[in-house]
Amino acid sequence: MKVQFTETVLRDGIQSLLATRMPLERVLPILSEMDKVGYYSVECWGGATFDVCLRYLNEDPWERLRTIRKAMPNTKLQMLLRGQNLLGYKHYPDDVVRRFVQASVENGIDILRIFDALNDVRNMEVAIDETLKRGAHASGDLCYTVSPVHTLSRYVDMAKTLEKMGVHSISIKDMAGILDPKTAYDLVRALKDNVDLPIIVHAHSMPGLSYMTYLKAVEAGADILDTSTAPISGGAGQPATETMVYALSQFGYDTGIDMTALAPISDFFKTIRDESLASGLLNPLVLATDTDCLNYQIPGGMLSNLLSQLKAQNATDRFAEVLLETPKVRADLGYPPLVTPASQMVGVQAVQNVLTGARYKTVGKEIIAYVRGEYGKTPAPVNADLARQILGDDEPFTGRPADRLEPGFEKAKAELEGLAQSDEDVLSHILFPQQTEQLFERRRAQEESRVRYTIVAEEG
Repeated sequence: MKVQFTETVLRDGIQSLLATRMPLERVLPILSEMDKVGYYSVECWGGATFDVCLRYLNEDPWERLRTIRKAMPNTKLQMLLRGQNLLGYKHYPDDVVRRFVQASVENGIDILRIFDALNDVRNMEVAIDETLKRGAHASGDLCYTVSPVHTLSRYVDMAKTLEKMGVHSISIKDMAGILDPKTAYDLVRALKDNVDLPIIVHAHSMPGLSYMTYLKAVEAGADILDTSTAPISGGAGQPATETMVYALSQFGYDTGIDMTALAPISDFFKTIRDESLASGLLNPLVLATDTDCLNYQIPGGMLSNLLSQLKAQNATDRFAEVLLETPKVRADLGYPPLVTPASQMVGVQAVQNVLTGARYKTVGKEIIAYVRGEYGKTPAPVNADLARQILGDDEPFTGRPADRLEPGFEKAKAELEGLAQSDEDVLSHILFPQQTEQLFERRRAQEESRVRYTIVAEEG
């Protein structure tokens, strides 16, 4: 049996362990070596990379993608897309979703892994449809979580629906590392029995289960595993590529990967790991095994965000209380999987509940929108008292949220005439207007500097 690998170090690896703070120029020298390995795919875009490029790295995310594509002509490039949220934190109109998917494929993406924070497939359908129209690979994501309503049959039914929508593969997204070995076996086996598609497993390592989980998933028939090169693996990140390749090879599985081809990549990222530890960018805590998430189901990135919120309020001593409050808020909200943007909403509300001393005394606008149905159908009904507090006698919206949104791309393009140099610029501005305007300003400054230099050179 063949088991293939998606290498995540260029996206989820650095996102989980290094807050995505990795300039393209720092990893550019190793891309040609990565292109020789024979990965199933390399995840290099999407998730938080787009935001961080604009907000912290002073990079154009589209140029980053084009550069990676040029450097890796032989490898399928993959991105993570939040369905109707794209790479932002709210729903966008259908025309914007379609133009974004089109631009992603045109700029180098081969595989779009598409998910919705509530597992509401209605929020995935437009992105999937456009991916298929553009001739790219659509991978439908099941966000894995544990609750009274998240049953094996529910995941199977979702996979069947995604198969009917035309996806090319099904991925299990275990963002908190809570998928245990037995459940992984049972879930993969059930999916293989009910859908005729490759099954991908994505897990994080914080509670220490992921290596065992991957092995049992493969035994059940999983086709592809998400891993990250060893120096940027473990803890809040994925299992190590080298370890899984070696272990599966010992069991007789064909990985299609020569361990010697992985050595220079590992050596390269060892240097980055050591530099990041020295600079403080890599916190040793995110490399640790922490079984608390088995109780609270909180992904590593969300734990970091909770600590940051409390630190800003000089209230880190209340962390234990927030950990206890978080699953209670999640239950009140109908057990959403703790993945972006639901994880941020639940975390912020848990902190507010603890710090104000009264549950839901202060309710964020995102929670209000969520309870109104503006993010989609919740896995279970929202707590009746909380719904009454927010909605009064009104009923929540039960349709597809994007059906209420007016087309936005052409309007934005007209407003940005003279500023945006491309459709990609328009899309960036729709998602992150303030950060994209800063990109425009940097371009203007660079052009003015170039013109002045040219004038001085000609006069000299």
